[in-house]
Amino acid sequence: MIEFSPAPAALPPGRRVYAIGDIHGCAEQLSNLHALIRKDLAQRPTGSALLLHIGDYVDRGPDTAGVLEHLSGDSPVPGAEMVNLLGNHENTMIEALSGERAAATDWLFAGGRPSLESYGVNPDSPRDTWGAAVPDAHHAFLRGLALMHREGGYAFVHGGVRPGVPLDKQVKDDLLRLRQPFLYSEQDFGAVVVHGHTPVKTPVIKHNRIAIDTGAVFGGLLTCLVLEDDRLGFLTAEPLHEPVSIVHR
Repeated sequence: MIEFSPAPAALPPGRRVYAIGDIHGCAEQLSNLHALIRKDLAQRPTGSALLLHIGDYVDRGPDTAGVLEHLSGDSPVPGAEMVNLLGNHENTMIEALSGERAAATDWLFAGGRPSLESYGVNPDSPRDTWGAAVPDAHHAFLRGLALMHREGGYAFVHGGVRPGVPLDKQVKDDLLRLRQPFLYSEQDFGAVVVHGHTPVKTPVIKHNRIAIDTGAVFGGLLTCLVLEDDRLGFLTAEPLHEPVSIVHR
């Protein structure tokens, strides 16, 4: 049973959003969370539902390939359309697989080794061979990720937004990576920003933003924010048995 509380913004009547935080290769937790969403939607039908993933599907965790396989087809929650946002880790992975040597080095440093290993690839193998091991459907999924999604009074992005800049003028790198001055800003961003990227122990709810990266790969829960009307609640999946200790972002 979801415990709801007042939200800092609202959705149109009959619309519901299930927004999931940073996954980072935690395929089992993602599957469990989707099952909870399917159960909630069956028990509490609504006029229109959206399943949204906030980005950072890949790296650090045990099963990047499994996560992308799970998301690269139809919506895993029947009856809910699906929107998937681009995270900074996917952006680096795309650049690395395209042959950019600097990006490949960055990717290995930032957690790409477990991603490659999930595809049966030795991370020390020639870098120009990596891309061939990734299925075409996974490449297409990565290329099709969105930078921002708007719903009612909310804007969903992976990283953050630059205070004082209109939402439609934000630049890609800020949407993927920004922490400061976004996290400390009390400004009205033009919508309540729902974001991941910066791990928190529990979701952070402020008047201008909601943070939902609860560090699943580091031993925290995988969190789904549930938005409907002018209220919000949460669903969570169990943590990894062997969390990752490296915290380079």
